[in-house]
Amino acid sequence: MTDALKRLSDEGVAIWLDDLSRKRITSGNLAELIDQQHVVGVTTNPTIFQKAISGGDGYDLQVSDLAARKVTVEEAIRMITTADVRDAADILRPVFDATDGQDGRVSIEVDPRLAHNTRATVAEAKQLAWLVDRPNTLIKIPATQGGLPAITEVIGLGISVNVTLIFSLERYRAVMDAYLSGLEKAKERGLDLSKIHSVASFFVSRVDTEIDRRIDEMGTDEAKALRGKAGVANARLAYEAYEEVFSSDRWNVLENAGANKQRPLWASTGVKDPAYKDTMYVEELVAPNTVNTMPEATLEATDDHGEIRGDAVTGTYAEARADLDALEKIGISYDEVVQVLEDEGVEKFETSWNDLLKSTQAELERLAPSEG
Repeated sequence: MTDALKRLSDEGVAIWLDDLSRKRITSGNLAELIDQQHVVGVTTNPTIFQKAISGGDGYDLQVSDLAARKVTVEEAIRMITTADVRDAADILRPVFDATDGQDGRVSIEVDPRLAHNTRATVAEAKQLAWLVDRPNTLIKIPATQGGLPAITEVIGLGISVNVTLIFSLERYRAVMDAYLSGLEKAKERGLDLSKIHSVASFFVSRVDTEIDRRIDEMGTDEAKALRGKAGVANARLAYEAYEEVFSSDRWNVLENAGANKQRPLWASTGVKDPAYKDTMYVEELVAPNTVNTMPEATLEATDDHGEIRGDAVTGTYAEARADLDALEKIGISYDEVVQVLEDEGVEKFETSWNDLLKSTQAELERLAPSEG
């Protein structure tokens, strides 16, 4: 093993695995990744669960019991996914205790069909927190317009949140504002702010995928020179915004009351274009007090040949801004791209959720006891 993952951790980057399955839990693989590859957290989403449940027989016993009880497919999904998250949380509990609650966390997402419904999202978040019943859980709420007030309300109830599907700098600032508003509510309610944690999942590779597609359609040399720059530039400017918000007077009041900073989490860090180095979104986004949630292939690639050269973000903001400005100059609208990505992101998770419903329904029918 190279020391790239250790170096990454030493630079203040928490390494989280963007995957979970029952097999990963029962085989000891998750415990091994924690022990040997510096993994200190796990994120899940509907796509991950859909692949897990339809890919093997690890869920047969539980699904058979659920089928015998004739539960609805929605209830079956909740029972299956919360069981995995609970078990993963127990495996990560020593990390949670050792880091005073900062890491050792497992994220579980609210039903993405509720993404634009504030009240239903809050209700779902409360239900998930109650079902999993582990202090080291994060409830994932998308950063849609309907999600923002839900984030404030859920944080205000003392429930820790992973805000997901953030693509734009403007929306990221709104997310940080929602978090601070939630902490202020929690403080008014007399809750212990030190127990509330949050990460803000800022998506990286999908920005390049969409912008590179537009660049390739233009086909000019001037446009091609900007390929693969937008994702990293956007994330670096997000970190600048994070530094600004979490050094403000408003934040200082909350910090003095025991609050924790909402860490930026780099999501969608698997490289989609084979022309780019497969560790690009790890190496180029090293910064203190961040999280990088990696698919296993990216984790392995970083372990094998990652080059961690220290903080790659602080002080790069002028260059990052110039890269995004150059895209506007050639006619690629930042605002349009990030809106397309948010809409697509919610839609993709909804599609995955519907696939999850279908595959779970098929498993319930396959394992249903014969009548009589």
